[in-house]
Amino acid sequence: MTLRLAHRRHLGFAFALAAIAVLAGCTSAPRVRPERSALAHWVPSPNYNARKAQIIVLHHTSIGNAKEALRVLRTNNSEGQVSAHYLVEADGRIDQLVDDGDRAWHAGASRWAGMTDLNSSSIGIEIDNDGESPFTQPQIQSLVKLLADVTSRLGIPREAVVGHGDIAPGRKTDPSALFPWATLASYGFGLWPDAVPIPAPPTFDSLAAMRLVGYDVSEPRAAIAAFHRHYRAMESDAPLDATDAAILYSLQRKLMAPRQ
Repeated sequence: MTLRLAHRRHLGFAFALAAIAVLAGCTSAPRVRPERSALAHWVPSPNYNARKAQIIVLHHTSIGNAKEALRVLRTNNSEGQVSAHYLVEADGRIDQLVDDGDRAWHAGASRWAGMTDLNSSSIGIEIDNDGESPFTQPQIQSLVKLLADVTSRLGIPREAVVGHGDIAPGRKTDPSALFPWATLASYGFGLWPDAVPIPAPPTFDSLAAMRLVGYDVSEPRAAIAAFHRHYRAMESDAPLDATDAAILYSLQRKLMAPRQ
């Protein structure tokens, strides 16, 4: 067999394989991996390990520039490698950087409800925001859709949505006191008190209730500041008052209520 004839036969075989691939593509749509969201644009980051998620942690980027945030989340940085599973941009676009089944590096030293390796037990969602500006309506709408998608696919409880500041009190403050937790709660995400909480009993232990909610109270003032940021939209580490107690009493009752 001459080299020219062998080359022609090789080309014929290649064209046949290509035709089969095209026909196969016509008969079935590409399968979306369950570890990735169909809502997001896949822009992979190499900064991850394998793990299983139980909660969702929300962050703000502090940069206020989605392009720069993507660069930081996808490269080796002078202050260490960081990543998140998702980035929600200001216009509502959702980018996915790490498979849901893999361990992104977003939580750092943190603790929540007895869990200490939060990178291994959480989904990290970054929101394009500088920490000083209101979050955009398209962002919140996209975030709600993303939370519905992720909790449904991964079996994460809808109330198990917290902020980076909640899991790392004293070290982190994101997603800032401007984040609309009440709006998220209106869609059924995150643990939230009753609209009109009833007063807590005189013997109610607010700090113990904070521990039940999930906060690490080993440094009470830092934990209280995180609680105030999340549930009262203010930056304050002032001692817990009657309003705080009523909120915590409502949260405790929700956590201890029998599952439907």
